[in-house]
Amino acid sequence: MRGGGSVLTPDQKQLVKTWIAALLWIALIAIESTDWLSSEHTSRFLYPLLHFLMGLDLARFEVVHHYIRKCGHFVGYFTLSFFLFRAWRATLRLPWAPRWTLRWATIAFFMSVLVASLDEWHQTFIPSRTGAFSDVVLDSFAALTAQLLIFLFLTLKPRRMSAAFD
Repeated sequence: MRGGGSVLTPDQKQLVKTWIAALLWIALIAIESTDWLSSEHTSRFLYPLLHFLMGLDLARFEVVHHYIRKCGHFVGYFTLSFFLFRAWRATLRLPWAPRWTLRWATIAFFMSVLVASLDEWHQTFIPSRTGAFSDVVLDSFAALTAQLLIFLFLTLKPRRMSAAFD
């Protein structure tokens, strides 16, 4: 060691990387929860774009905008659940279960639900936002879907196919 600093082992580096990914994704969710990305603000740039590209009138745009935002919820919490699974798998290494355990999936799922709940609660304090229980349900469904797909992918595919999780 030079300069008195410590060097991380490859396993420690991987652990740090998995948690950085999860924490950065949570930070992104927190930013999306602000006034900056409220429905009112996203419609300001999406409506002109979709009107130009697809000729959407305002009434149709409002429906499309709603579904775009709900898809964003799904993708965001699906991804968070995936990142949290990877982080917990790196943190709680179990020699008897190197690829998948219910423990990792459960922790990742419930942490995603907690983030979703806190996100919607936070939005109740922002005048341009509304916290909605239905969004927590959607986010939870996305997190559960991620965990089910991770389970299927890691238990049904050969080890070389699951390298994306390492």
